[in-house]
Amino acid sequence: MRKNFGPKPVTYPQPVFIIGTYNEDGTPNAMNAAWGGISEEREITICVDAEHKTAKNVVERKAFTVSMATEDYVVACDYIGIASGNKVADKLERAGFHTTKSDFVDAPLIDELPLALECRLISYDTDSCRLVGEIVNVCADESVLNGQGNVDPAKLRPITFDSMNHTYLALGRQVGHAFRDGAALL
Repeated sequence: MRKNFGPKPVTYPQPVFIIGTYNEDGTPNAMNAAWGGISEEREITICVDAEHKTAKNVVERKAFTVSMATEDYVVACDYIGIASGNKVADKLERAGFHTTKSDFVDAPLIDELPLALECRLISYDTDSCRLVGEIVNVCADESVLNGQGNVDPAKLRPITFDSMNHTYLALGRQVGHAFRDGAALL
């Protein structure tokens, strides 16, 4: 038997995205956004309410970064989702985050979060809160790379959002190989 929950934003895993922008005065800002994902090969779509400082910054600057929240920074990442950039101008500093300007877009990279997408604004719809960005670069700190130079999720340690229970979860172990294991059924 199944239990029906009605329409809810529930998927597993649900990435925890930290969206970085610059305020109108050039100071860095960021927010925690959990509803989003890759929507095309070079495109990301995230739900960002128009009342967020981040939404205003993205529309103004036409750029943003998307970092993956990690196990080491759960408290800081949750804090920048709780604190409003409209009310707390120095919330990145309070969270203990430092930033570096992206070489590709007019937005900050958060130094402590080792994987980021650097994005140019494609569109933003205030009615649906749908932010769509073109991924112009992906950068990763060498500390999270494997021997082949690719991102190693075990080193990155990204977290996911459990919207049913309002918790953050760590990702688990590898259980298979994509585009290979299913060939056994061909």
